[in-house]
Order: sequence, then C-alpha cells, then structure tokens
Amino acid sequence: MFPQLIDTRPWRRAIDDGLNWVVRNWSDEFEAAAYPLLMLLKAIEDLLIATPWWLIMAVLVGIAWLATRRWQLPVIVLVSLLFLGVMELWKDAMTTMALMIAATLTAIVLSIPIGVWMSRSVRVRSVVTPILDLMQTLPSFVYLIPTVMIFGPGKIPALIATIVYAAPPLVRLSDLGLRSVDPAVMEASRAFGTTPRQRLLGVQIPLALPTILAGINQTTMMALSMVVIASMIGAGGLGYQVLQGIGRLEVSRGLFAGLGIVALAIVFDRITQSFGKQLQARIGLMEAR
Repeated sequence: MFPQLIDTRPWRRAIDDGLNWVVRNWSDEFEAAAYPLLMLLKAIEDLLIATPWWLIMAVLVGIAWLATRRWQLPVIVLVSLLFLGVMELWKDAMTTMALMIAATLTAIVLSIPIGVWMSRSVRVRSVVTPILDLMQTLPSFVYLIPTVMIFGPGKIPALIATIVYAAPPLVRLSDLGLRSVDPAVMEASRAFGTTPRQRLLGVQIPLALPTILAGINQTTMMALSMVVIASMIGAGGLGYQVLQGIGRLEVSRGLFAGLGIVALAIVFDRITQSFGKQLQARIGLMEAR
C-alpha cells in the first residue's frame, strides 16, 4: 500500500465547502444564465413531438437525398426512422433528438469562435488545448456532480454535461481546418487588400468548412453517446428506456432502445458525412479550375 505522505482531507473539505458556498450564494444566478438553454431544449423538443411523424420522416429523407443525390442513403434513413416508429420509440427518440440538436447547436455557437481564436494565437492554443484534453478525458460523472448540485436533477445539467463532453472535437477541428488553409491562398487574398474579417469569412471558413463539418459530425455522435448517462439525471428519452431495462432486467427494452440510439446515430452520421464529402468535391472542383 502506498504510504500516506500528506493529509488530503483538508483539500477535499476545501473543495466541498467551496462548491457548497457557490450553490448557496450563486445557484439562482447560474439557473438564470442557463435558462435560455432550457428554453432552447424545450422549444426543440415540443416542436419535434408536435410535428407529425410522417413530416419528420419526409424532411430527413429529403435532406438525405440532397446530401447524396442517390437512393441508398434515403432508404437507410427511412428504414431507421421506421424502426423507431414500429418499436414504439418515436416519442423517446424525439426527446433524445432534441437533446442532441440543442447540445450540437450550442456547441457550434461556442466552439467555432474558440477554434477561430486558437487558429490565430499560439498562446491561446497552448492554454485551451489542455482544457480540451481535460474535458475529453475527465469522466462525465465527475462534472455531473457540481451541475446536479447547482441545478438539481433535470434537463439543464444533462444538457450542460452533454455540451461539455461533445464540444472539444469541434473546437479542435475548427482550429485545424482554419490553420490548414493554403498559405498561398491567404497571401493572394491579402494582395487584393482584404481585411482580416473578410479573409476569415470569405476565404478561411469556406475552405475549412469540410473539416468544420467533420467536427460537427463528431460532436453530434458524442452528444448521442451521452444520452444514457444524461437519462440518469432526468433527461429522459431513449437513454431512460435503456436505464429502465437495466433496472428491471428487461433485455428487450434495453436492446430496442439501444438499437434506437444506433438508428439515430446512423441517420445523422451518414447525412453529415455526405454533406462533408459534397463540400470537399465542390472545393476540389474550384481548385481544379
């Protein structure tokens, strides 16, 4: 057994007392700051649940067709969505989809500006990269503890935990995509007298868009992978069905809900990948000319 060199109990008490102080004195402010996230999630969830199932199917199948212009992906999307309906998982799937969409949209709003900032400053990158490493490697249950203490069980801590877990890939790939733009292209744009903002919006982001879209794809998949853990603190959806299957030892409930999560992952993964390939093909044609 490793010898006890120092007494860590004062450190632990200090951390616990500090968090308890934050909860007592700042919980209302944190809840007010997170209220827009809750409204976003509820609006998306209410919209998806209120929308007829056939319309959601038609929209997603149509998006799949636009992404590929082939019949294979729309058929895969249609079969995946039909599976959710036939297995009586549609409402839970819409709840899960709402959590995923809200987390992904929030991650996009937060991550891309941070990625832009990192691409422009080595110092910022050196500071942000360890934070991203910590966000990706720290077990999600660790940061669920303070969020549940501050907000209580419910959708807000589930959404915040999902954002924290899913955002780092988009930050990294946004930074990588912007830094990978050909320096010759950037020098040519400077020669035309463009401002830094014009170069960013008109040159760098369009050329880095396939890489950024790959980051959005990874963020979406990681948000879906959090649904079971998020269900433990009140997120509901397909993750809650898996959790009930574990608690009741109902293999069928857990299996079908797990396959429902896989079906959603297939739909969004294939669609975002296809749009990324389409963008890469367009950029390749532009460069060839």
